[in-house]
Amino acid sequence: MRITRLQLAHIRRLHQVELAPGPGMNLITGDNGAGKTSLLEGLHLLAYGRSFRGRVRDGLIQTGAQAVEIFAEWQEQATGRQRRAGLRHTGQAWEGRLDGAGVSYLGELCAALAVVTFEPGSHALVTGGGEPRRRLLDWGLFHVEQAKRGGEFLSLWRRYSRALKQRNALLKARVRDQQLDAWDWELAEVGEPLTRRRMAYLDALEPVLQAVAADLVPALGQARLQFQPGWARDSLSLADALVVSRERDLVNGFTSIGPHRADWRIEYAGLPGREALSRGQAKLTALSLLLAQAQSHAEACGEWPVVALDDLASELDRAHQKRVLMRLLASKAQVFMTGTEMPAALSEIQNEIAMFHVEHGELR
Repeated sequence: MRITRLQLAHIRRLHQVELAPGPGMNLITGDNGAGKTSLLEGLHLLAYGRSFRGRVRDGLIQTGAQAVEIFAEWQEQATGRQRRAGLRHTGQAWEGRLDGAGVSYLGELCAALAVVTFEPGSHALVTGGGEPRRRLLDWGLFHVEQAKRGGEFLSLWRRYSRALKQRNALLKARVRDQQLDAWDWELAEVGEPLTRRRMAYLDALEPVLQAVAADLVPALGQARLQFQPGWARDSLSLADALVVSRERDLVNGFTSIGPHRADWRIEYAGLPGREALSRGQAKLTALSLLLAQAQSHAEACGEWPVVALDDLASELDRAHQKRVLMRLLASKAQVFMTGTEMPAALSEIQNEIAMFHVEHGELR
């Protein structure tokens, strides 16, 4: 996947910018606060429907503007197809277009443009709650299933989300009639295959992660991924677990078990017991996970996603920077990288680099 044109308007300090990225490494430099990270935020927003810094209405829209606007053109390497997409987001409402036609769901834009982003908050994949880990899992499944099965996962996910919303509304209202039985049945009907797909995806991701982690964090030993389905799946079906938890859920007013409570964790053979990772190890583990997911995506879909690295030089030491960059250069992925200056590790690599500079919200 190669982005050939990117336009952004009214994102934080960026008024209107346009760039024609190179096919490989793209370095965006600028002082702190100049707006270089906002470029990656805009790209991430188009690919995910949200910023990695939070909600659109929480400061992403430039002061005095009504909405952020992003437009991108790219080529799918696997098919040679030229594509384009645009998004206008006010923080409350959005309007999107894909290949000239309006879209009904943000998921349509997310399905078309695949971007993997590593930024200073990515360590939450390892140290934070379960939500970012479920997002990573579901993003991978979303793209892989679309490539292989025509999007069954998205259909299951939407059905499950709708059923969960309806069941929670009944629980909050303390309803005990057959309506609750019906939504229990629907949750179990779609929750079981949803869980099987998540487990299969993690099983396929694990050997890819092991190879990446062996390069970036070899001292920690072999990496293993442990899945937690969100209920005692070894002893109860989801249907039975929902029945068992019903009285507790009626008291609490929400569904306490199920795939929406699923999680997973990474364990290392060289880390005894439950010893915690250092902050540096957590960053390298998060980056290993994201690079493994990008590689897994390439193997399933026939092309690497676009890779965005925000301020890599401040997150990793020089040796690890070089390992990451060499791996990405070997993959021939398109990379967007930000920094206050050219990272030392990048200057050591003999490769063509497209360079851009952001100053006072303008691209120079």
